[in-house]
Amino acid sequence: MKESELLRIEVLEKLIRREIKQKVGAKMLGITIRQTRRTLKKYKLEGSKGLIHKSRGKVSNNKISQEKLDQAIQLIKDKYWDFAPTLANEKLLENHQIKISTEKLRQEMTMVGIWKSKTRKKAHVHQLRERRACFGELIQLDGSPHDWFEGKAPKCNLNVAIDDASNISFYKFSKTETTQDYFKLAEEYFLKYGLPLAFYVDKHSIFRVNTPTKLDLKKPTTDENEGLTQFSRAMKELGIELIFAETAQAKGRVEKLNRTLQTRLVKEMRLNNIYSIEEANIFLPKFIKKFNQKFSVKPRSGVDMHRRLDKNIDLTKILCLKKTGILSKNLTFQYSKTIFQIKTKRSAFTLRKTIVTICERYDGIIKVFDNKGKLLEYTTIKQLPNTKSIDSKIINSRMDDILIQEAQKNYKKRNPWESDFDEFTNDNYYSKPIGAV
Repeated sequence: MKESELLRIEVLEKLIRREIKQKVGAKMLGITIRQTRRTLKKYKLEGSKGLIHKSRGKVSNNKISQEKLDQAIQLIKDKYWDFAPTLANEKLLENHQIKISTEKLRQEMTMVGIWKSKTRKKAHVHQLRERRACFGELIQLDGSPHDWFEGKAPKCNLNVAIDDASNISFYKFSKTETTQDYFKLAEEYFLKYGLPLAFYVDKHSIFRVNTPTKLDLKKPTTDENEGLTQFSRAMKELGIELIFAETAQAKGRVEKLNRTLQTRLVKEMRLNNIYSIEEANIFLPKFIKKFNQKFSVKPRSGVDMHRRLDKNIDLTKILCLKKTGILSKNLTFQYSKTIFQIKTKRSAFTLRKTIVTICERYDGIIKVFDNKGKLLEYTTIKQLPNTKSIDSKIINSRMDDILIQEAQKNYKKRNPWESDFDEFTNDNYYSKPIGAV
C-alpha cells in the first residue's frame, strides 16, 4: 500500500470510533462527504484491501500494442529517420493513420537510439515584450540563408514575414537576400493582406544606410529621399514605418520561425521531391496555409490594421529600384552599366537636359518617366563592362553559379565507340611534356 492509503486507515478508524465527524474526516481525506461514506463502508466490509484500486497491477486497457509501436518505429527508420518526435508523430497520423502520443513515441525513439534527448541550454534572460494587439500592426521581416535543399541544389535564401499579433507568416525563396527580392515578397503580401502599419527589421544595408552620407557631412540638400535606401524610400511612399531592432533577440519571433522552418520545411520538401527554388515557391502556398492553421494564434483584438490598397497606388512605380538621371544632347542616359537612348517623335532639343526617373522592377523590366510622370520609350545602345563591387551576401551565390557552369563545361560524354588506343594515336599526345596526364 501507498503511504497515503495508510494514512487513510488512521482517519477511517477514528470515524468508526466516532472520534471525529464525517465532515471533518472528509476534509482530512480530501474527498466529499458522500465519497467518505462509500469509502468507510468498503473499509468495514473488506478491510485495508478495499482501499487499494482494483486496476493496480493490471495492464491498462488503453495501452498501445507492441505491434503498433514496432510498425511506427520501422516507418520512422525508413522515411522519417531525422524527424523530431513531434513532427514524426504528425506524419505518422497524417500519412499512415497511426495515432500515438508524442511522449510515448519520444520514449520509444530514445530507447531504440533514433532520437537523443537534448540538454536544455542555460537560459539567457531578456526582457519580454507583449505581442501587439491587432493583426497588421507590426510585421517582422528577416532573411534566412540555409542549405534548404540538403546539398542537392546550391544554398539559397528564404525571405520571411510574420505578424507579431497572430503569428501568421508569409515567405518566399530567392537566391540571395536582396532589395528586389524583398520588393517581390512585399508586393505579394500587400496584394493578399493590405498595407501594415510598420515593419520590424534588422540593421541590414537593405533597410538602413550604414555609411556616412551627405547629410552627415552637413551639406545642404534638396532631395527628401537623401539618406534612405531603396526599400526605406518605398516604405516611406506607402506610409509604412520601419522600426530597427537593436539585437537579434528583439525580433525573436521571426528568428524562432526561421529555426522552425529550417527543420519542418526542409523535410516537407524532401518528402515531396522538391529541389529547386522554382518548385519550392510553387509548393509554398499550400505549406503556408497548413503551417498557419497549426501555429497561428488569435490576436487580443479582432481589428485588422491593414490598409487596403487604394486605386491611385501603383506598386509597380513604388516597389522598384529608382534612380534619377539627366538626358544628354543625344537623349541618352546610363543605368546599370548600360547606355539607353530615348525614342521620340518630337524635336530632340525639347528633351535635352530633362531629368528622368529610371524604375527597375524585380522581374527585370525597366521603365523611364520624365519629370511630369509621363512614360518614355527607349532603346538599348551599348552594354558596358561591369566593374561594380559585389555585396558579401551575393558573392557566394555568384561563385556557386560559376562552379556549376565550369562543371557543366568540363563534363563530356565519352563516345562508346572510342577505344583507349585512340588517345595514344592522337598527334597531340606526343607533344605533351613529360609527366603530363
